[in-house]
Amino acid sequence: MDALEALRAYERTLLAERGLLPSTVLSYDEDIRAFLRRGMAEDTGSLDTEKVLLHLRLLLREGKARATIARALSSIRGFYSYLEGEGLLEEGLREIPTPKGERRLPSFLSHEEAMRLVEAIGREGERAGRDRAMTLLMYEEGLRVSELLSLRRRDVDREGLLLRVRGKGKKDRVLPLAEEARDEILLYETAWRARNPGRKCPVLFLSQRGRPLTRDYFYKAIREYALRAGLRERVSPHALRHSFATHLLERGAGLRAVQELLGHEKISTTEIYTHLRRESILEAYDLLFDGDDE
Repeated sequence: MDALEALRAYERTLLAERGLLPSTVLSYDEDIRAFLRRGMAEDTGSLDTEKVLLHLRLLLREGKARATIARALSSIRGFYSYLEGEGLLEEGLREIPTPKGERRLPSFLSHEEAMRLVEAIGREGERAGRDRAMTLLMYEEGLRVSELLSLRRRDVDREGLLLRVRGKGKKDRVLPLAEEARDEILLYETAWRARNPGRKCPVLFLSQRGRPLTRDYFYKAIREYALRAGLRERVSPHALRHSFATHLLERGAGLRAVQELLGHEKISTTEIYTHLRRESILEAYDLLFDGDDE
């Protein structure tokens, strides 16, 4: 039987017997027709599971979202089930796992954008001096916000250029400290922190009242500086961490090295950054059905 003719019969069944809304049936129709338009089948007898898998891989290669691919699979699966039930298909669609939910990245900045953000902060006043050091440190070291705000003065090895970070699960990691970030910390400490009312507090970055800073403050501050720099409004502190990882991979760093620097417990968490390597998108297809986020 002609595949398009079978599709029309399937749609009539969905409308008349199953009582689906026309808009829902139209969505199914668009997904199935996209599959058939690839020349996957002229008649129902030439449909098979391997062609469905190829179609899904091509959708991924085109940059389609996981939700879009999952919906396409569901639509095609329903069509195959109908064909098998009507005796129009000798073998139904073999089980294909549905892609797990999409792991979305916050937007990340180019290096030039990150530097514009830092420069927009300036150095005039205690707040600017502190926030500039914090922002540069977060970008240069790929820290989480919680790690940045919990840094103690003793965690910074200013001479040896090392930074001790307390990560998730109270697991410490030691990172190489960028000289530019070290210099901004020293400037903040000598010009402002030494006169701060909380200067005896072990926490490195303090409010002007001498107290540790809150996550809410830093989120609002980054958005303020991003607008000042002419960047998109939704820039968040976490985007700086993603920028760090993105730029390392672009420069050829290995995934394992990036995993250690970010403090990810599982390599699958770091693999989210393989979105950068579109030339390897077919191999990345398997990640649709496995992995977790952190």
